[in-house]
Amino acid sequence: MRSIRGDLLDINRKERAQTPSLEIDNRIPEERICDFNEVNLQLTPEQAMYEASRCIQCPDPAPCVRACPVNNDIPSAMWLISQGKFAEAAKLYRKTSSFPEICGRICPHSQLCQGSCAQSKHDDPVYTGYLEAFVTCYMRCLEGVEYEIADPIDQSIAVVGSGPSGLAVADMLIQKGYSVTVFDSKPEPGGLLLYGIPNFKLDKRVVRDTIEDLVKMGVNFIGNTFIGKDKTIKDLFEEGFDAVFLGVGTGIDASMKTEGEELPGVWKGTEFLIRSSVDEDILPENMKDGIGIGTNVVVIGGGDTASDCLRTAVRVGYKGVTCLYRRTENEMPGSRKDRGLAREEVATYEFLTQPIKFIAGEDGRLASVECVRMELGEPGSDGRRRPEPIEGSNFMVEADTAVLALGYWPDETISNTTPGLKTHNWGLLETDETHATSVEGVFAGGDAVTGPDLVVTAMKTGREAAESIDKYLTGKR
Repeated sequence: MRSIRGDLLDINRKERAQTPSLEIDNRIPEERICDFNEVNLQLTPEQAMYEASRCIQCPDPAPCVRACPVNNDIPSAMWLISQGKFAEAAKLYRKTSSFPEICGRICPHSQLCQGSCAQSKHDDPVYTGYLEAFVTCYMRCLEGVEYEIADPIDQSIAVVGSGPSGLAVADMLIQKGYSVTVFDSKPEPGGLLLYGIPNFKLDKRVVRDTIEDLVKMGVNFIGNTFIGKDKTIKDLFEEGFDAVFLGVGTGIDASMKTEGEELPGVWKGTEFLIRSSVDEDILPENMKDGIGIGTNVVVIGGGDTASDCLRTAVRVGYKGVTCLYRRTENEMPGSRKDRGLAREEVATYEFLTQPIKFIAGEDGRLASVECVRMELGEPGSDGRRRPEPIEGSNFMVEADTAVLALGYWPDETISNTTPGLKTHNWGLLETDETHATSVEGVFAGGDAVTGPDLVVTAMKTGREAAESIDKYLTGKR
């Protein structure tokens, strides 16, 4: 590592620690709410070099490396960026990450690498996420992305699901020389990255660049194919695949089981996002009719999906955009940064508020939501204080649209059509330490195994599963 970073004994850590951070700007709210373009302004090369030079090059193992799920060599990357060696830094990221341009944009850096930065003790941390996205996109624009493919191996893998874990498996195994085919139920590959994350957080061009890399390497993508319905895991083996990886995520939106939930105007979070922000030419056939924009929308939930729905609603033209959450902001699981951006974009929050009934107007569509005020009681088994209703506190909120952003459950279609495939916790796939399932030759990773988690975590499990699949197929050879 010393050979990459130079003679680090000569750096002045005190001087670096006292170097003030850049003020990395976002587009002003009045401008950015008019489109779905990315919120942050791009760094210049000079800004990137300056910000990277604030890294004090902590001794190994650096806190930022330990905090990164895939252990990116962040100090070495910061050193290279500070020297203007952007391509070298980008190549370094690609050694441990299958899509650093994406992770550089959407990882919760304040909870991972950036939040562990030693500079945080007395100043702003080094903006590691911005720098990761900058150098990897810079290299792509100027030099393209380099990859090496091993000699072909006469064995093939079917990857089910083209989200983060599936793409990571495909990336690793195609480079090892295997034949890889990725199946997805949606028309275009990308999974959550393409269909679930709005453009203002992750430009779909960035996702398509990653897909195009894989296509150039030889990965075959087949869309509009729902494994478990259109064909089964058994069918894949009978077609000649030697191993199968399941990266199907947790694609079922949780419901409230509340009266009126079936009314027109009440949407699940994922469908609201897809219908509102995905280009019509790649929409699933059953979602091409849009959502029908109203005047007032309430978003129910406190995670990142809720923030995405709030900010999407502002952009598509709702006048009143309100989040209803049954606890206080301190208990909200979503990103504080995203909530700040939503507030800048004029979304409002009603805390300690629980919807209990969706009420139709004369036209049969949603017209209002009956709510009750809550107070926090004793902590539950998860350590969080339980919200309890306050008797007689019922009140009405006018809304012609409600979005349920309450979390996700596993889709049990594959487990129900694959004899012997073990599951647990309401349908999550059961795997061992090698990411192998209970069915011979079938591996799994990502949210389908862990439950809803980070993109980088899903990518990590995909990369690990690819190594296990390689060992499994090598043994068969």
